[in-house]
Amino acid sequence: MDMTSVLVPAWFHAHKSVVSGHTLTNGHGHRESNARAPAFIARVDANQRQLASDLQPSYDFIVCGSGSSGSVVARRLAEHPLVNMLLLEAGGSYDVPSVAESSQWALNLGSERDWGFQAEPNPHLNGCSLSMSMGKVLGGGSSIDIMVWSHGHQSDWDLFAEEAGDPAWNYASVLNIYRRIEDWHGAPDPEHRGTGGLVFVQPAPQPNPIAPAMLEAASSVGIPTFNSPNGRMMKGDGGSAIADVRIRHGQRLSVFRSYIFPYMDRPNLTVLTHALVTRVTFDGTRASGVEMAYRGHVHRIGAGGEMVLSLGAMHTPKVLMHSGIGDQAELQRLGIPLVQHLPGVGHNFQDHVAAASCVWESRHPLDPCNNACEATLFWKSDPRLSAPDLQPFQAEFPLVGAEMAKQHPPAHSWSLFAGLVRPKSRGHLRLTGPNPLDPLEIYAHTLAHPDDLNALVRCVELCREIGHSAALQPSVKREVMPGHVTGAALEQFIWDSAATYWHETCTAKMGRDTMSVVNSHLKVYGIDHLRIADGSILPRVTTGNTMAPCVVIGERAGEMLRAEHKL
Repeated sequence: MDMTSVLVPAWFHAHKSVVSGHTLTNGHGHRESNARAPAFIARVDANQRQLASDLQPSYDFIVCGSGSSGSVVARRLAEHPLVNMLLLEAGGSYDVPSVAESSQWALNLGSERDWGFQAEPNPHLNGCSLSMSMGKVLGGGSSIDIMVWSHGHQSDWDLFAEEAGDPAWNYASVLNIYRRIEDWHGAPDPEHRGTGGLVFVQPAPQPNPIAPAMLEAASSVGIPTFNSPNGRMMKGDGGSAIADVRIRHGQRLSVFRSYIFPYMDRPNLTVLTHALVTRVTFDGTRASGVEMAYRGHVHRIGAGGEMVLSLGAMHTPKVLMHSGIGDQAELQRLGIPLVQHLPGVGHNFQDHVAAASCVWESRHPLDPCNNACEATLFWKSDPRLSAPDLQPFQAEFPLVGAEMAKQHPPAHSWSLFAGLVRPKSRGHLRLTGPNPLDPLEIYAHTLAHPDDLNALVRCVELCREIGHSAALQPSVKREVMPGHVTGAALEQFIWDSAATYWHETCTAKMGRDTMSVVNSHLKVYGIDHLRIADGSILPRVTTGNTMAPCVVIGERAGEMLRAEHKL
């Protein structure tokens, strides 16, 4: 049985945001204003057309993937005017309404801007196969996600530093990066937030009244309220807050748009779209360049400096394995010549999973605002845990999986999405053939660990407790699902409604054990001139949405490359 990630409700097709022409006025306001000017856009178009028509046989650096990490790495390298930089992206332009308009994000799911990965049938979900969306477009996931900015919990980063043996990855160090890159437009918090940086962030502006009502409801069951889900809230037991979003004037701010587009009129930055990276090429164990499918032909381009893979948790390990880096037995099975035995490539797969949603019919029509997911909370399924493992968030529409959609929830409904952010289940990826165009098998093993099911049971119970509190009763006509079910019936609801919320990570992890793929400097073990900078290097998926941690990974990679190459 196929299980799609979510039902895209009718209001996504009907509810159209007005795309504003307002000029951004943060610390880089003059640059962003110029980047919106017709003359600059024309200059970018002419420059990139010329650069694409005159591809060089070799570049100083090649970054593969323009998502939340790759865009950052490419920008930090291209800032040096003498660096000749190539950024490769398999997808196309982000300049479409469904990307630009924050309210239209769900229309990208299943479109040509989505890789549309499908996990293998899962015995732990009654044989269901989860759809796993990932961005195939300039900006990667930051061009199709729900635009939520989440730092990750202090315990996440401190764990990463311990795993890597490098304090530069701990929470205190990473907080310095967040303060440097953010342009925070919320309650002043100089200890945790920055202003004037490239990354405009604000609490969801003018949220639908049901969002602050959810915070009041959470407070009534003992969950404290914060000004932001980042900062103090991500250093303790959790809490509730209006979500921090990368939205301004109703428009998405993708990482590509913020980092790369303002530099695309420069002669040292080539951004090539519809370029599918298939392999890394080698001179012995030194990465020498890439092989890519482009305009119907296979091209090889060299890198005089370094190669950076930022292709995400599916394609980064896939390209590594097709290039001869992975488990020796698996590569021999497919006849792929071994370059480096690294058995951890493609293993340790993690993702945030949810029991889809608890849904209530509203007493009145709702007018979804911003990304329509404006209030969130983090809490513990067990008070003995050291950090929150649950992330319910509110959706101003019936956000349900395909199986639950058969119950036809009313259009005027709202949801509490019961998310699990510290899953214990681990999956793996497997090649199906030696050809880079052969599909990938994804064994997600969602809910394979019994603790994950138990945590989601508690999460659904918490969502129902919040949804039936006095603060939300003015917005409740009736509960649509799951209803007052317990025991086996509640577990069945979770199995039927389980869905990923697209934070696929951890398949080429950073660390020092035998299953680690990169060291603390993101260098692939046993290989020279090859680094990985994307969510696949995380030892554990972060507590919350993964865009912001991926930007931090890109910033760390940029720092290390510039230092090592004296840029």
